[in-house]
Amino acid sequence: MYKRVLLKLSGESLGGPSGKGLDEQRIAAYASQIVSAVRSGHQVAVVNGGGNIFRGLQGSGKGFDRVDGDKMGMLATVINSMALAQFIREQGVRAEVFTATPMEPIARYYVRDAAVRLLEEGGVALIAGGTGNPFFTTDSGAALRALEIGADAVLKGTRVDGVYTADPEKDPTAVKYDELTFSKALADHLKVMDATAFALCEQGNVPIVVFNIDQDGALADLLEGKKVGTNYRVGKANPAVFNKVLVNYYGTPTPIPQVASVTTPDAKTLAIQPWERSLIPAIEKAIIDSNIGLTPSNNGETIRCSVPALTEERRKELVKSAKV
Repeated sequence: MYKRVLLKLSGESLGGPSGKGLDEQRIAAYASQIVSAVRSGHQVAVVNGGGNIFRGLQGSGKGFDRVDGDKMGMLATVINSMALAQFIREQGVRAEVFTATPMEPIARYYVRDAAVRLLEEGGVALIAGGTGNPFFTTDSGAALRALEIGADAVLKGTRVDGVYTADPEKDPTAVKYDELTFSKALADHLKVMDATAFALCEQGNVPIVVFNIDQDGALADLLEGKKVGTNYRVGKANPAVFNKVLVNYYGTPTPIPQVASVTTPDAKTLAIQPWERSLIPAIEKAIIDSNIGLTPSNNGETIRCSVPALTEERRKELVKSAKV
């Protein structure tokens, strides 16, 4: 089902039952699953978290400066990636660690084309250091790298078999979601990944699958198209895309939903019905100037925007906007 994937592993998973340090048996097991996937013809890039060693956000509450703390967290992801790469190499598959900031000779500086070339040659690219910037999680980094390398999906390996309505370890009535839209996940505050990661994957039309990486054969089953975990997919066109698009309304910058009714007549179309017909030119101009990738048209009363499929050019635009 998936040819090229971005596998996201939490640092806590690499730490084993304690969630701290490096658990050699657990890392070896993950390496075996990755090697098996590559030998079956799949291309696998990996982004690791660093919470088993240091988490910048938590460190800021313990006296560490947030920016320096995030940098320490980035270094933790490099350590984790180096460890996993070693176990992959020991099983006979080429693995290289790429970093978001230059760290030669410890690892290669991340260049998208070099990472893709490695994947195409049957190797594993472990992309460390997050986005290279503070205030961004490794989930956001994983989403960004997935867009850059043209991944078919982001696979988030966790210690549970999907997403539930509540913590299944604490609430026996918790119900598992087999499938979710990004919009519902955000609306229900299902914090499996952060909002930035969700937004990037939704706009880039890249599904996210949350599954239990500790379950034997789970990664292989998922890659072969079997029903595993919880699948986040793009749902209907979302009117919230216009929440930050401002229209000049009698000299005051005003969000489109405050001057018009926005509906979704079908999954790929947004319809805008201005409360004042004279606002149509201003709304269309605001949409075009916002660079959100939508082209408006109108029939004199209603503005329509069709959500385009993800092209290579649009992918690059999303990656560029995420880096700004």
